[in-house]
Parts: sequence; structure tokens; C-alpha cells
Amino acid sequence: MTRFWLVRHGPTHAKTMVGWTDLPADLSDQAALARLSAHLPGDAPVISSDLSRAVATADCLPGRPRLPHDRDLREMHFGAWEMRAFAEIEAEDPLRIRAFWETPGEVCPPGGESWNALAGRVGGALQRLQGLAPEVIVVAHFGPIVAALQLAEGLAPEAAFAHRIDNLSVTCLRLGPRPEVFAINHRP
Repeated sequence: MTRFWLVRHGPTHAKTMVGWTDLPADLSDQAALARLSAHLPGDAPVISSDLSRAVATADCLPGRPRLPHDRDLREMHFGAWEMRAFAEIEAEDPLRIRAFWETPGEVCPPGGESWNALAGRVGGALQRLQGLAPEVIVVAHFGPIVAALQLAEGLAPEAAFAHRIDNLSVTCLRLGPRPEVFAINHRP
């Protein structure tokens, strides 16, 4: 079974709900990037979401084989909530946004996707990568990493949301008949 090294992209510094908007990552902390690269397996192939913040972060992991970017590893699609602050959305649609965060599952932003839809596409992407190599580095976003943890730990969506996933952190896990989580939100 493949061991997945899930890396959250570098920070965007946005204070809004950022999903499919293609914001760049701040990759100015060269020391943190060097520690991250040294912590990850040196010969594992690297795949990333197709959004530039993930692609650029993956580019900071030199000397490893690169796989084509995968759109299914994108962050959640926030639809009409994209690039808007929580308080602004809550003032407009308090019941829906509270349900979205407190009881994730089928609730979705207008024109966006639900947690279950995100988890389904991320699970499909990881299944396609399963067995490709003993270890695979996946550079993605908060939502896909939490979705992978939900799969590995057999959690309800609201329990998965309780995980903290910092920028440039590593979450390491194995899926399959006997899933195993080795690290969550590790900052090398």
C-alpha cells in the first residue's frame, strides 16, 4: 500500500474563503521549504493540485519525479462564497453557512460543492495513485488533506474538520484495508 505524504501549500495570506481562485503562495521562507524538502522522501514522485499555489509549492521539492497536476486535488469549490469573508456570508445566509461548517456533508455553498463531493473526488484521486509507488508526495490544500484523514481515520465529516492543517505542514497516512495515520500537521 502506498504511503501518502500530504503537504499543504504555502500561505496565501487571504482572510477569505479561498477555494478555486488561483491565488499564489508566499514561498519566501526558504528555510521552511528546505526543512520540508529534507523531511520528505527523496525519491517519491510528487503530484499537486493544478492551482498555482500547490504547483509552486511542489516546485520547491527538487530532485523528485513529477506527475501531472491533478484537478481532483483542488480545494473545495466555494461557489458564491468564494473570496468572501465568513462574517459577510453569515450576515446574508446564516443558517446555510453554519450548517456547512457545523454539519458538513451534503450542505453546499450556492453554486459550489458539498463536503461529500469534495471527499469523493479526493478519494478517487488517491485511489488512482494507490500502488503507483511505495510513497507519493501530494501537494494540496486544507480540504483535500482533511478529506484524506477522514478516509484514513473513518471519521464523520465534522470530526475530520476538527483537524488543524497548517501551511507547509505534512500529514502522512496510508489508505487501504488497514489504514494508518503516521503524522498530522507535522511542521518539519
